[in-house]
Amino acid sequence: MDAEHAGTGAPAGTGQIVLAATPIGNMGDATVRLIDLLQHADVIAAEDTRRLHRLVSALKISTSGRIMSYHEHNEQARTPELLELVRGGATLLMVTDAGMPSVSDPGYRLVEAAAAEGIAVTTAPGPSAVLTALALSGLPTDRFCFEGFLPRKSGERSARLSELAHEQRTMVFFEAPHRLEPMLRALDTAFGPERPAAVARELTKLHEQVLRGPLRELLEWAEASEVRGEIAVVVGGAGEAEPEAPEDHVGAVNDLIAQGSRLKDAVASVASDARISKRELYSAVLAARGSTPQQPS
Repeated sequence: MDAEHAGTGAPAGTGQIVLAATPIGNMGDATVRLIDLLQHADVIAAEDTRRLHRLVSALKISTSGRIMSYHEHNEQARTPELLELVRGGATLLMVTDAGMPSVSDPGYRLVEAAAAEGIAVTTAPGPSAVLTALALSGLPTDRFCFEGFLPRKSGERSARLSELAHEQRTMVFFEAPHRLEPMLRALDTAFGPERPAAVARELTKLHEQVLRGPLRELLEWAEASEVRGEIAVVVGGAGEAEPEAPEDHVGAVNDLIAQGSRLKDAVASVASDARISKRELYSAVLAARGSTPQQPS
């Protein structure tokens, strides 16, 4: 395949890797560039060769290059083999079952190894379940993070969600339909029933569905429904914590005084730890005692 087909400006004969996004549902989302790459790439590394053949058939095209499987069970062993082909001048097209390679799919190890050797890597961008779900969620999109699949074991899942409980960015998760209910229950427990969220299923497909609402409502829907299809869950971030008032720390000052500290020293210690005004905390302590606020000496 020459540089024109690659679309990267690389000299003809120079091997390279192209990560290409494939449709996540609607075949009409296949880009002209993806079709060209499928037809002309020297080698196509596919997560599932059967899915690749179905894609090619649906697009009514044919491939001319060598097709090789590349998935989570063989990527460690196959990566050196693929890199050797690229070193020899081949253009390698990397595709997964749907969406962008390396995003919760195979591809990361290949890019990591290629980058370490200075081998050219580029993309043919296109459909993304992460961005599609985010855009349709109705939740803030200015700052977000992708968390992929949560751990299957309840203990590990709870620990992960505990780490995310105060995350202020919108979060995007993937989940299998048969695990959606326990996942939403875990989210409800960790983030609270009123946290806004959205469940997006079968994106860009005939039966696309996006449900928006508090986590508890989405959990109740999942409990009452037979959920099918590919699932993305988008959860609103935690709100900013209310600034702490000096009055919230009066008890800590009194505890130090009870342990033998002087009022002035106790106020200084607590104010420093809480990063609040020493003057305001001193006044709050005196107000709680019913005394007239005075300046600490």
